[in-house]
Amino acid sequence: MLHLCFTFSSWARVARMSWEATPNLLPEASLGRRLLALVIDWTMCRLIAGLLSPAVIPDNTFSTLIIFYIEVCLFTIAFGASAGQRIMAIKVVTYPDQQRVKFGRIVLRTFLICLVLPAVFTNSGRPLHDHFANSQTVRERY
Repeated sequence: MLHLCFTFSSWARVARMSWEATPNLLPEASLGRRLLALVIDWTMCRLIAGLLSPAVIPDNTFSTLIIFYIEVCLFTIAFGASAGQRIMAIKVVTYPDQQRVKFGRIVLRTFLICLVLPAVFTNSGRPLHDHFANSQTVRERY
């Protein structure tokens, strides 16, 4: 009887140690999903700029970029992903621990996206805007 208790307690200790040592991290989002999310966001913002153009905004070429910046910032702060990323089941988290991204980092990340830095990648394969903002896009599991 003593042996069974010892075996169970050692098994529980090993299980607890292995649980803490290997966190359950979400997989990285693919480039195709990220690009499609960007196209969805840009199309939505372009449509909004087109609707507001005649009455509210005189020129809608630069206004699309401003609406895109506001939309991505607000949605990422509120929901952890922009509208297009939510549709594509992508989430923006910190790198490497995958926690919620802070406000200032989201603003910086979105500004760098507007400067077209997503097209530039680092040696590790991460986009430059994620590298500077210490963030990453992961595939969200439901």
